[in-house]
This record gives sequence, structure tokens and C-alpha cells, in this order.
Amino acid sequence: MKLPRNRTEFTLFLAIVSILSVNIIAPLISCFEMGFSLTTWKHTFVVMPFIWLTVVALVLLTHSPAAKITNKLIAKEDSFHSHMIVNCLVNVIMMSLILTIVASWIGMRTISWLPIEQFFYKWPRNFAISFFVELLLAQPFARLVLLKKHLKEAEQQPSR
Repeated sequence: MKLPRNRTEFTLFLAIVSILSVNIIAPLISCFEMGFSLTTWKHTFVVMPFIWLTVVALVLLTHSPAAKITNKLIAKEDSFHSHMIVNCLVNVIMMSLILTIVASWIGMRTISWLPIEQFFYKWPRNFAISFFVELLLAQPFARLVLLKKHLKEAEQQPSR
């Protein structure tokens, strides 16, 4: 009831999670980088559409490998919450590794060695922020939307 059942629902889930994530994670990381100010938020807001497109592309690219890794780490009989936490962890690790560099390039509007040189200083913080937002905000909210959608659909179906 809390997971997408078809492509349309996967698209809805992806839209909710990615929009929430980008609108929370990108400004937080930027503010930690450049200071908490309205100017920093405005600068981040300008590049967020490009970061969002990158996030959506990465989700589509990492979805299958993350599912395979999750299935190797978790047994089928483990709880729904176990599957969700491990899948979230694997997805966030994969995406944060790439986005720590690529999102920096997008934010700086230039490709440089700086994000690569500073990677091991910045990635742990970026990972922690991303994992917290995904695990406690974005994914639970998207699953709640799907649950409400599925419950409404079940109500509307005639009894057999």
C-alpha cells in the first residue's frame, strides 16, 4: 500500500521525493558551505532546477543497481521498514557520492577540481544531511501520499 504499483505511481513517488529533497537538501548544503543567509538561499534557488534534473536522472540510473544491492543485503522475509531503510541508505550513498561533485559544479556554474579535492571533507556531511532528509521526511511523505491514494482507490472499488 505504501509503494508504487505502476509507472505512473513511480513517477508520482519520484516527483514528490525529488522535489522535497532538492528543495531541502540543496539549500542546507549551500548554507553550510557559504553561510546561512537570504543571498545564499537565492543563489541556490536559481540552480535548483538543474540540480533537480540531475537528481531525477541519477535516481533513474541508480534505481536498479540500488535494488540489487539492497536484495543482497536484506532477506525477503525482513520487515518492510528494514527494506526501506537499507534501500534508502544504498540510494543515498550512491547519489551523494556523485552529487557531492556534480551538484557543486552546477552550483559554481563551472567544472573544476575543487569539489574533487574537497570530496572527503564534504561528502560525509552531504551524506548525513541527505540520508536524514530522505529517511525522515521525503520518502515517508511520498509513501504516505501513495498509501492515501491506494486507500481511496480501494474504497472506490466495488466489493466482490
